Amino acid sequence: MDIKLSQCFIAVDDHDKALAFYRDVLGLEVRNDVAFEGMRWVTVGSPSQPGVEIVLEPPVADPNASAADKQAAAELLAKGLLRGVIFTTDDCDATFERIRAAGGEVLQEPMDMPYGVRDCAFRDPSGNMLRFAQPRKQ
Repeated sequence: MDIKLSQCFIAVDDHDKALAFYRDVLGLEVRNDVAFEGMRWVTVGSPSQPGVEIVLEPPVADPNASAADKQAAAELLAKGLLRGVIFTTDDCDATFERIRAAGGEVLQEPMDMPYGVRDCAFRDPSGNMLRFAQPRKQ
């Protein structure tokens, strides 16, 4: 049996700000932009991984969710307590400098980790933590 990841989801509170970050700063391509029942889903992905997509979705992507649930999800998102993603890169330091120069909110500067990668971390405009890992050279 062959199982592969095709999509993952990241909650965002402003799709236009998210697009400016994921498309313009990270260089991901926009693959889909859909509005439905007052909500919006934007799908982005790396040009080098055509079979993997990140869906930028509302914090509660259910039109029938209660106002209390929507408020609770918005508060968790604002605190940075919802999803996160780890990207791989062939040059952690260069990736860090490019994102920092574009105004990315730094959580961790590049450092060698005991589990075999060099990585750094940022918050996206909605508060989600994103890590960028480079396997250490042996």
